[in-house]
Amino acid sequence: MFHRPARTVVSILGIAIGVLLIVFTVGLSNGSLRERASREANVGAEIFFRASGSLGMSGNEAFRLPVSFASEIAKAEGVQIVVPIGQTSVAADSNTGSRLIDGVNYDEYAKITGLKIIEGKAVTNADNEAIIDTGFQKQKKLKLGDKMKMWERDFTVVGTYEPAAGARIKIPLNVMQNQLGSEEKVSAFLIKVKEGFTPEQVAETLHAKFPDNQILLTKELEELYMSSIPALGVFLNVVIGVAAVISALVILLTMYTTVTERTRQIGIMKSLGMSNPNIAWIITQEALLISFSGIVLGVILTVVLRFLLTRVTTLEVEISPLVLAITTVVGLIGGALGALYPAIRAARLDAVEALSYE
Repeated sequence: MFHRPARTVVSILGIAIGVLLIVFTVGLSNGSLRERASREANVGAEIFFRASGSLGMSGNEAFRLPVSFASEIAKAEGVQIVVPIGQTSVAADSNTGSRLIDGVNYDEYAKITGLKIIEGKAVTNADNEAIIDTGFQKQKKLKLGDKMKMWERDFTVVGTYEPAAGARIKIPLNVMQNQLGSEEKVSAFLIKVKEGFTPEQVAETLHAKFPDNQILLTKELEELYMSSIPALGVFLNVVIGVAAVISALVILLTMYTTVTERTRQIGIMKSLGMSNPNIAWIITQEALLISFSGIVLGVILTVVLRFLLTRVTTLEVEISPLVLAITTVVGLIGGALGALYPAIRAARLDAVEALSYE
């Protein structure tokens, strides 16, 4: 490995890029979805009530539930509080292209979620006011009075709140309804369960009473988010496959040139009595060591990139032990496959021809 250090370093970097491609892409996809799901589940309610036919949690659904529906839901056994909310996506963030925002009646929403204003004031029914959570404020370096463009007009940041729950940006519900032409309609209801009842019991009651609507437990939102993008799993599998092929090709090229350069050395080893399996194992050991070094470097680069990303955006990168284990196995298998042909070629060299090789 140290006989040609430049080639070894380039090989390790090539494998590291493949590892970075796997760990970072999978981590960014899963981390962003899980972080959003955890915020949605942190609203203090146990049940989400949505219109029939709602797909995923993208915020692109039309408002179809009448606000007056809340009184009907409140009559169901076990229901303590019902709070209407609106959710939609806007082109409000230059880093991600779109962002989910909540439309809320602040007093009702704060009662169920435990939201508290940290700085400034809560949103009223006035146009063009917004509040943001403190994490979003820190990431975007926003302060009270700053403007955020949504729907081609400016909204003023009038307050910050904790804890992070639901979307990071909240505006008055009536403002969102007017903007979307959905007066007196909402996208969902948050339902708080009375003491003495389980969320499952109340969900069954609501299913029986409103069979045409979606009743979701907030603790199941993570699973819903992960399944809301059907093509995501296929995409991630393709990324892993491409990265494995890249690693195998890098190792194949590296070890092939290594065998070519060491033809005479291999001839000397064979003439001294070294067996073909031992010679093949020497080549394979070097390939596996280069692969492992590339895997370690790739993980380090992922950690550094995640740190830099979280400093400038609100995106999350999840580095799970399972993904690291899969990446390690894929990288080592790719290295072993890449070394297979060069190792066999080295073992099959004729000792006399190898010794005379120049």
